[in-house]
Order: sequence, then C-alpha cells, then structure tokens
Amino acid sequence: MRRFTLAVALVSLALAAGGCSTVKRINPFHGPKGPSEVAGDGQRISIVADDEKVEVAEGLKGADFFLPEPTALADWPLPGGTLSQSVAHVDAGHSLSVAWRRGFGEASKRGKEITAPPVMAAGKVFVMDGEATVSAINASNGEVVWRKDLRPSNKRDREAFGGGLAFADGKLYVTSGYRFAARLDANSGAVEWKKATDEPIHAAPTVASGVVMAVSIDNTLLTFNAETGDPGWNYQALSEPARILAASSPAVSGDTVVASFGSGELVALRVANGIDLWSETLSRANRSNALSEIRDIPGRPVIYEGDVFAVSHSGVFAVTDLRTGSTRWTLPIAGITSPWVAGDVVYVVSRDGKVYCVARESGQVYWIKDLNAGLPVTKKRAFGLFGKKVVRPVWSSPLLASNRLIIGSSAGQLVALNPKTGEIEKSENIGAPVLIGPIAAGGMIYIATDKAQLVALK
Repeated sequence: MRRFTLAVALVSLALAAGGCSTVKRINPFHGPKGPSEVAGDGQRISIVADDEKVEVAEGLKGADFFLPEPTALADWPLPGGTLSQSVAHVDAGHSLSVAWRRGFGEASKRGKEITAPPVMAAGKVFVMDGEATVSAINASNGEVVWRKDLRPSNKRDREAFGGGLAFADGKLYVTSGYRFAARLDANSGAVEWKKATDEPIHAAPTVASGVVMAVSIDNTLLTFNAETGDPGWNYQALSEPARILAASSPAVSGDTVVASFGSGELVALRVANGIDLWSETLSRANRSNALSEIRDIPGRPVIYEGDVFAVSHSGVFAVTDLRTGSTRWTLPIAGITSPWVAGDVVYVVSRDGKVYCVARESGQVYWIKDLNAGLPVTKKRAFGLFGKKVVRPVWSSPLLASNRLIIGSSAGQLVALNPKTGEIEKSENIGAPVLIGPIAAGGMIYIATDKAQLVALK
C-alpha cells in the first residue's frame, strides 16, 4: 500500500504540474516529448531509426488508399462499438449540427471525473457520471428514460470515480471506481445483481460468451458470470505503481480476449478459462523523463483482420499478430487514445495532439496533422513548483464517420478531418471539454462532455 501511495503521489505531482483542468488531473500528457527509441524483443520491426522522428514516407506523400464505404449502425453496445473494438467506417452525423443536449449528472471535478464512454442500444444512449449515476436517454430526442444512483452507502467508498458501461442481451453492465460490478435491466434501470470488488475499476466492461470482463486498478482482469454475477477466473498482470488513473476495455475475437494493462502489457487469453496465449510489453527500453516512465496502455486495443493495434503512454504504437503474438511493426508514438483502423490505414492520436495516418500493412506514414499547431497556448502556474507550465489541448480518440475523422478536445473543440489528407474540413465549439471519444449509431454522433452533457449531432 505504501508503494502504491507513493506512486499515486508521483502521478499526482505530474498532473498538478500540468495545470488545474480535469484532463490534467487524470492524464499527464504535457511533458516534453521523449526520445524515439523503441524497445526490441528480437521480433519487433522498428519503422524508423532510433534517432529519427516519425515522418511521412516519401513514397506515400499525396498517395491514395482504400477506405471502406460508410455503413449504417443501429447500435453501439460497447465502448469501441463491437467486441473487437473495431467499427471501420460508420454512416452518421452528416451535417455535424447539434440535434439536442441533455445533462446526465454531476460534472467532473477533482476525484469524481467522468471517464465512462457512452453506449447506445435499443433506442437508448446509456451514460454514467463521475459519481456512478447511470442514465438511459432516448436516442432520438434526448429525453431521460430512467436514472439510477449506484453509489454505495458505505462512507469508506464515497470517494471514487471512473468505470463504464456495456450492453448485451437487453442488460446493461456497469463497472465502477466505487469497487463494484453490476447488471441492470436496460429498460427500467432495476439492479439485477451487484458484486463488490477488492479494487476500483476505472474501465468499462466487455461482455462476450456470457462472461463480463473488466480491468481493475491493480492490473487484474476480473471476470463475472453475466447471468449471476458470480466471480470467474482472474488474470493478474505485472504490478505497476505509476500509472494513469484510467483503464481500457478488453477486445474479443472468437474465443480470444486481448487486454491491456498499466504495466504496458498486452495479453491474449482464452475467454472461457483465462489461459494465457501470449504477452507483449509496449514499452521503450530507454526513457529519459518521468512521464515516459508511465507504461500504461489506457486506450482500447483494437482487433482488425487478425491483428491487434495498441498504443502505450511510454511511446510504442504496435501491431501484433492475434494468433501468434509476434509484433509486425512498431512506431515511436506515445498515446493515451484508442487507434482507429479502417481499410488500408490506421489512425492514431498522440498525446501531444498529432494525428497519424499509417499504412496498416507496412507501418509507413501517409500524413501527419498537428491539431495544436497554431492554436493559442496558456501558461499556468505549476503548483508547488517555480515557473509556469505551457498547457495545450488534449485530443480524444478518433471516429471515422461519413468520410470525416471526428476528434474532440479538452478545449471544447470538435474537428472533422479529411481522412485522406488530414486537412480540417470543419470545426465546432461544443462548449465543454471532450475527453471521451465520440460514438455513432442510428445516423447520429453522440459525445459525452466533461460537464456531464450528452450532445447529439445529426
């Protein structure tokens, strides 16, 4: 416990140095960029040399590539849309104009941050605020269908945040930093079971083959029987005292689940029994600053056509063969978001606000867009330190919808990029920080803001 407390203090110091906004409290992304070394394991293929930065490949400048046509989705039941956390290209949000807004609880504040991505199914969007209040909102008009406060009565557990939601078979599954997992009736909000956990769960669950899976703060993949809530098998990853106070949802393909951890480990296991298939660590061998020591993979791993795509905070963006666990290629990109894979390319947003469009097969770069270039920056007094800290916007995970790459920012901006060139085609002020990647279903795009507002874009 002392080691963990010291680690939290270390992370808190880094966050405080970054300013006072919510994103600074959760995500320490504003340190200087680290070196571009990539850790080697005998299999990994580095696309750039150790002393080079990631740049556009000469042969790909201005080159075209294949993207699948937009496909209409009726539902978005999991944080990444599907079990594989991969959607490719969704038909939604053509005009990007606001259809409606609806508050869903308490806005983020210190110790009670909103981290749960919304999910959408059966005509309702499900959201959760930082105090474990879950709301079901009519997807077409924004009316609140039901609301359920799941905070425990025990005063010991009254300070917590995080968790998430997943929908499966008419049920809504909830995990929480208040140390519980639960199942609710999606139509009424009635609690059907609720199980205490030893550690907080800051990530949303994934539900597959009757198993609820979620990663707790101590780097344990917990499982529960979806019908009864009874605990199943657990997988304990390496202990990591310094980490981001957020976590990702596992991805599933067939009978294999891939989970990422604060230790930088990417692990594949059998869904039925937790048998370990392979493990890969996304961490650079040489790290020269305190922030790069945080190895966490806070974004969701994405499974696409037999490969696993994941990016770590310490600076490794890797593609791993799902069957063998061998790494196909890596790039020295540090990120806290989920990659987006579609057709010939994969998009990833780095922690310093750059969007990379990368060839899926080779790892070469088509284009790079710096979303913070030219934006005004603010300087805030670093708490307990001398001088001031430059604060730049942090950008969310991307969404490819109707031939535009949609990304939100902690400054409240929503930008739509041309997915072939990276040029900004449209920019909208949402009016509140957007730290959670947007989702899309039923022709609409939904965004949960840091002010506990659900915004629907038509």
